[in-house]
Amino acid sequence: MDLKEHIDEKKLPRHVALIMDGNGRWATQRGKERIFGHEHGVEAVRDTVKAAAEIGISHLTFFAFSTENWCRPHREVETLMDLLVQAIKNETPELHENGVRLNAIGDLESLPEKCRRSLEEAMETTASNTRLHVTVALSYSARWEIVNAAQKIARQVANRTLQPDQVDEDVFVSAMETHDIPDPDLLIRTSGELRLSNFLLWQLAYAELYFTPVFWPDFRKKHFYQAIIDYQRRERRFGKVKAEALTTKNV
Repeated sequence: MDLKEHIDEKKLPRHVALIMDGNGRWATQRGKERIFGHEHGVEAVRDTVKAAAEIGISHLTFFAFSTENWCRPHREVETLMDLLVQAIKNETPELHENGVRLNAIGDLESLPEKCRRSLEEAMETTASNTRLHVTVALSYSARWEIVNAAQKIARQVANRTLQPDQVDEDVFVSAMETHDIPDPDLLIRTSGELRLSNFLLWQLAYAELYFTPVFWPDFRKKHFYQAIIDYQRRERRFGKVKAEALTTKNV
């Protein structure tokens, strides 16, 4: 039976975040340079977006490039940026045709101009789409985001447009990169590593975590569906006992 047939469309996660790990090791196993893995990872992104759209998930977020990744060898970073530009140009027409909206979070000003321009054009082209919201985290880290949010709030306090005792969770969330999208319900990380790697640390507070040994270039619809099925078997309590959780499951 198709794995998709085991999915309860009434219990879908609204937002799935993904750490796309294992590209380099996948390439090394094949005697290739690391960039070979990144090139083949594009197909995994395409398959995941299609899988999410088919079952009705409304938000996907991909961790594509961290602030720490800038420390990788210059040639690898440069090739990654070129690959990103090409992937955006190639994929945008199909994303737009299928009602997918593209968004990006992170320190986008640090991206090469050509990359940033391609990204902005793709976001503008797909801005009115509502079927699926795909967010790409680029030059992103959770610590950078939290510090950046704190600085925004500090400036408001310094300008006396906000009082210190008005700073609460809602104010902090409004200063985050993800202020206009729901927190992830499910995080998927590939390659068998069991860590968050400085990704959406605030937003993942109550997310379900799913780790698979599959390297990202090999990740396909069936693996995504397996993660969704596993998620639906879990009981989400949000720090409460079962009876309380049932009344506040959409918190």
